[in-house]
Amino acid sequence: MTQQTPNSTERNKLEAIAADSWYALGANGKSVAYQARLFARYFRPGACLELGPAEGINTAELVKSFDDLTCVDGAAKFCVALRERFPKVNVVEAMFEEFAPERRFDTIVLGHVLEHVEDPVAILRRARGWLQPGGRVLACVPNARSIHRQMAVVMGLLATEHSLNESDLHHGHRRVYDPEKFRSDFLAAGLRIEVFGGYWLKPLSSRQIDETWTPEMVESSMVVGERYPDISAEIYVVATA
Repeated sequence: MTQQTPNSTERNKLEAIAADSWYALGANGKSVAYQARLFARYFRPGACLELGPAEGINTAELVKSFDDLTCVDGAAKFCVALRERFPKVNVVEAMFEEFAPERRFDTIVLGHVLEHVEDPVAILRRARGWLQPGGRVLACVPNARSIHRQMAVVMGLLATEHSLNESDLHHGHRRVYDPEKFRSDFLAAGLRIEVFGGYWLKPLSSRQIDETWTPEMVESSMVVGERYPDISAEIYVVATA
């Protein structure tokens, strides 16, 4: 019997997630696309590194702004599809803990990454070391304090706001961040927070939104959510070393 190392176990988990990924579906996919547009406000010109591109929703926005783009993902299925779709992008199949670039980057993007990894602070420390002077780290995660999670607790559907729901488990999430913990992980990694924000005012589950909302309703909920970051469905940080 072949003994599995911790990294091979993690790779197997990633391949299972990639085989049935929900990230690009419905309102969830629209959320990732909105995040990509939002991040574009904070890009530093030069070289960009994207960690965890998955289906490449963020990547499609990044290629508009960066001629020099490297994408790193641990799932072979995602990497194969990314190379076919974005032939000019340097796609690296690697675990983030193993990735060791011989260069630095002006912008590093972690869209829905930190809720997945075993040690988020360690990943952020590594990202800090890959930054050019004046470079930025842009990261986004789901928010435990989102209205729909708070309502789920009141209804008895979740034990706490931080409990993992069906979608979290399917995506392989290890945690659900609240705004305080999200910011504290950046500070623990030695990064300085320039911007904290959020988007998507979400009173219902993604499935309910997909069944009942028009595209205009979804878009407006993303925009209005920027006014209320502490209770938005997604929160983000822009940070520098």
